[in-house]
Amino acid sequence: MKTILLIEDDEIIRENTAELLEMAGYAVLTAENGQLGVAQALATKPDLVVCDIMMPVLDGYGVLQIFNQNKHLAGVPFIFLTAKTERTDLRRGMALGADDYLTKPFDKAELLSAIGGRLNRFQHLKPEYAPTTQGLGEFLDDASALGNLSSLSADRKAHAVRKKQDVYLEGDEPTRVYFVQAGRVKTVKITDGGKELITGLYGPGEFFGYLALLDHTPHTDSAVAVDDAELVYIPQDDFTQLLLRNTAVGQQFIRLLAGRVRERETQLLAMAYSSIRRRVADVLLRLHEQAGAEGSIQLARDDMAAMVGTAPESLIRTLSEFKADGLVELMPKCIRVLEPEKLRRARW
Repeated sequence: MKTILLIEDDEIIRENTAELLEMAGYAVLTAENGQLGVAQALATKPDLVVCDIMMPVLDGYGVLQIFNQNKHLAGVPFIFLTAKTERTDLRRGMALGADDYLTKPFDKAELLSAIGGRLNRFQHLKPEYAPTTQGLGEFLDDASALGNLSSLSADRKAHAVRKKQDVYLEGDEPTRVYFVQAGRVKTVKITDGGKELITGLYGPGEFFGYLALLDHTPHTDSAVAVDDAELVYIPQDDFTQLLLRNTAVGQQFIRLLAGRVRERETQLLAMAYSSIRRRVADVLLRLHEQAGAEGSIQLARDDMAAMVGTAPESLIRTLSEFKADGLVELMPKCIRVLEPEKLRRARW
């Protein structure tokens, strides 16, 4: 049973609304002012809050601000209930993070619909998302709806980026998250010896550039377009609001980030301890999986060598060995993995 916290100073409205919600199958906590409402929420975390704005002691805006600043309460769906109809009040409530706004006198069906819809969107977050392009996309779609934000990438202008053009450089201050609409982008680091190491390769439907925003540090690598690409820029404030307003959203995103971090750790460990044959096979298998139904890997040999962490000559020699074994097909502009399972066993 879902618990609704109703904060309303008008006794008649409070009692009638509480009765309605209980008849609809909700457990109801009530408070006659904002201060008592916050105390109720801290004692028993509600699944949703219905809160009047104009109240004694602590008004609805103050209640929502406390919720947003409290780790235990941040992200609880919040519906304002008020007799005030001025647009300035509406904007202020939504700017603070209210999920919905109903005007008194309200229709009972309208109130139940607002509560049911908000709870359904809150529950829409899956318990787990795969640490893949699809999983990240599903998560952001769900989280965007949950946070009452416009879609992070929809209805935004796509920016054309030419092949080999820098998106950002190592040391730049982060100002946005990037969504790849078309083409591919690589993130790279330059070693002390001047060699390029590719730390990530991002294709359509993937986001990048968020680690520096989360860490509040300059970018630790550079991003460069591999092909002619189209990128959508997501402002830092929109991205931060998504994470901060909903605890569940933040937790899910952390899981996805952990998957990316594990990938990078695996890459670094492989370069330190694995043979060149295994490293090339691992990169081929990863790129083969990303290619999906298309099947062909279209990446310059120099870029592939930078992903492996070896010289292009060593990469080409190993690819030739895999070709001789019938595991891959080498063409001037692409590579096709013919036997992925055999290639996986051939790493050893």
